[in-house]
Amino acid sequence: MKYQLSNDARPQAMTLLLAAVLSIALWFIPFAEILSYPFRIFVTFIHEGGHAIAALLTGNSVQSLSVAMNGSGETYTTQGGVVSQMIVSSAGYVGAMSFGALLLILIRRSIAARVVLLGSSIVVLTLTIIFGVIKPVMSGTWGSLSGLPFTLLAGGLLSVGLFVVARFASAKVATFLVSLLAVQCVLNALLDLKTVFFLSSPFAATVPTDALNMANATGIPAMFWAALWIALSVLILAVAVKQYVASQRKSFAGGNDLALDRTADMWSVPALPSTSDIRSNKSA
Repeated sequence: MKYQLSNDARPQAMTLLLAAVLSIALWFIPFAEILSYPFRIFVTFIHEGGHAIAALLTGNSVQSLSVAMNGSGETYTTQGGVVSQMIVSSAGYVGAMSFGALLLILIRRSIAARVVLLGSSIVVLTLTIIFGVIKPVMSGTWGSLSGLPFTLLAGGLLSVGLFVVARFASAKVATFLVSLLAVQCVLNALLDLKTVFFLSSPFAATVPTDALNMANATGIPAMFWAALWIALSVLILAVAVKQYVASQRKSFAGGNDLALDRTADMWSVPALPSTSDIRSNKSA
């Protein structure tokens, strides 16, 4: 089988390229971080949501989820067995990369950008209300309530913003925003993993990270887990990119590239363990 950029993928690939160029350019423009700040907070919600969902899927409960102004986040869950801890700790960075990859695949599959933005709005709102507000209030501890105000504010604004774009923006604007969200999830996941890798060095200061949680649970050095997550994230990204830009050619006589339908409005669319808890951290 051979893979090549198909004609129907080129407009979408151009939109994704523009989103990637804009994301990278913002790193080098003074004070431009304010423009990418909402996307950074969005990725943090996805990262922490990955921990929360993994905890639920492994039979644990989520006590709180919070996002901080500096782009970091924390998710407190009950502590299960070693395997459960491994899954929960791994679900942050891998989850953010997987979400970005999912957006890429949805773009390629011609799912309406408005539908994707609406779905993303619901995801953020659900994480905010259930794990950011209801769960911390029910637990009633100051540690889980301290991050509630900003989490509620950020989650509410992001949810409303995504809904407004999905409802009122043009198809092209909505598609570009989805591409930007996908790029931000991918780039932030990779950059955060690079940071975690260096923080996991024996010569670095001890900083609470998901990799350190894994080391505490398994006895295997944190650098190993950071490197493993990087490799897994790159693999996920490679699969998603291939799905995004390539069409599969089969050796049927007279066969043509298999193209996907496209319309003007439809585009393929992204803790350190305590006595009784596991805290999953995401550093900025």
